[in-house]
Parts: sequence; C-alpha cells; structure tokens
Amino acid sequence: MLLWINGPFGGGKTQTAHEIRRRLPGSVLCDPEHPGFGLRRMLPPELRGDFQDLTSWRQGVVEVLDLTLGRHDGVVIAPMTVTDPRYFAETVGRLRELGHDVRHFTLLAERETVLARLRGRGFGWLLRYVAGKDAPLRRESWAVEQLDHCLERLREPEFAEHLWTDRTTVARTADRIAVLAGLTLTPNRDGLVRGWLRRAGTSARHIRFD
Repeated sequence: MLLWINGPFGGGKTQTAHEIRRRLPGSVLCDPEHPGFGLRRMLPPELRGDFQDLTSWRQGVVEVLDLTLGRHDGVVIAPMTVTDPRYFAETVGRLRELGHDVRHFTLLAERETVLARLRGRGFGWLLRYVAGKDAPLRRESWAVEQLDHCLERLREPEFAEHLWTDRTTVARTADRIAVLAGLTLTPNRDGLVRGWLRRAGTSARHIRFD
C-alpha cells in the first residue's frame, strides 16, 4: 500500500509522514522531493523552475515507487504536494493503473494556519524571537506565493480525501489517516516536550536553501 500525503507547502505533510513511519512497523518513507531537487540542481540557475514540470521527475517518481511497492512488504509513504490534475494523473493515477493500492490524502488548513506553520519551519521560531512574530517569510516566499493556488486547487473533489488539520495535532492526523487506510499505528507515547523536539528535528532536517 502507498500512502500519498498531499497538501499545501507548510501544511504538515512531512511531519505527518514521519509520524506514521515512526509508529507503523515495516513502513518506509519515499520522498519525491529528493529527486526533484536533484534534477533542479542539475540545471543552471536561470533554467531552474518547478521540478514537477520535468517529465523526468514524474516518470522517475513512478518508477521508484513502483519498484519499492513491488519489492517492499510494508507500507510506503510519500509526502508530496501535487496540484496540477495532469501531473496528479501521471503520478498517483499511473501508480493505480499499475495495480498498486494507493491511498491519497490531502491535508488542508486555513490560510492563516498554514502561514503560522511556515513561520515556524526550520529556524523560523528563532527569527520570530529576534525579529517579531510578523517578520517576513523570506526563505518561504515561494511557498507563500503558491499558497492561495494550492488551497484552492486542493479543495477540488479529485484531490480527496480531505483532512482539515487546523485544530488537531500531527499525531491525531496520523491516527485519522491510519484508520481511513485500515492500518494500526502503535500508541503515541510522546509527551509535549518530546513531541516538540521530534518535530523540530524533522523540520530542521528538511530545510532547503535553494
């Protein structure tokens, strides 16, 4: 089974994917962003754009996930924002055509909720402490520019199943996905501090500088 976790940039996909992997024995996380940024770095700066526009990315993601799903016994988790219906068909749709059990979930939240999460990504909490809670999101400017488009497109029925996350935790979102997919997670035994440290570590490991 493949769990494809969609949602706007800063919507909690990566945190939720890592939470599921942590609490679902035998599961693995395959992040489609990795080949995307690799392909992007191969291009000279003036040619760099959205790596999802590259056919090689879409085909490569399908090839790698098809291989993993065919040879790995456990659940595979892929956190990735996809809002273009054509690209969705060429990735999620294509994997379904190949016979894989793909469960797709879109994490949604109100605009202000996502902006608050973007401010807290990486070392954003430190910037807020130094420059104030309304400091501009310079490093996340691209994500902010895409936010309204993402929220509008991802509300469409084709991107269901929708899960609203404004008033819930990462652990509870993971629990909801597991129930909907017919999976059983191990109990979440993290306290407030340990949970925060775990999420901060995940966020720091996924800081992008290009």
